[in-house]
Amino acid sequence: MKKILLPLFTAFFLVFSFSGVSSAATTTYKVKSGDTLWGIANKHNITVNQLKSWNNLKKDNIHPKQVLKVKKTSTSAKPKAKAKTTSSKKYKTITVKATAYTANCKGCSGITASGLNLKKNPNVKAISVDPKVIPLGTKVHVEGYGDAIAADKGGAIKGNKIDVFYSSHSKAINWGRKTVKVKIYK
Repeated sequence: MKKILLPLFTAFFLVFSFSGVSSAATTTYKVKSGDTLWGIANKHNITVNQLKSWNNLKKDNIHPKQVLKVKKTSTSAKPKAKAKTTSSKKYKTITVKATAYTANCKGCSGITASGLNLKKNPNVKAISVDPKVIPLGTKVHVEGYGDAIAADKGGAIKGNKIDVFYSSHSKAINWGRKTVKVKIYK
């Protein structure tokens, strides 16, 4: 009887102890500089609302080194999350002329047309758009810049033109003027 119980107990212990370790390792994410809630949610096949709910986030603000839950402990919610995010992956791609801007200029309030305070959220990825081409509030992916939100509009931004936001003047200058592809998520 001892010969059967010892291997059985050992196998049971190994299966449950290692499955718990691997599960715990994949249920959290450490925020890196430049991350957005939308980018993290997209990377883990969940919605922003799920990410905010699981982490008790009232606002969209996150900061580097913050540890977020990216997987609900119950496995029953996972298939629903995949089903929802599959439809959100649909997008249209356009080519635009892109320049960069900063909120730290003389006379700049730092408040976008959509109400986002860029001075209080310097790590946010936001773009200025022509709302006739990309509606305000739309999630996008800008080639060379990353996942962003169409948060602002500018007088010089007409047609297929965008401005990407950088918190520092030197980074905005380094961006220069580029022709890039933008994925506009539906």
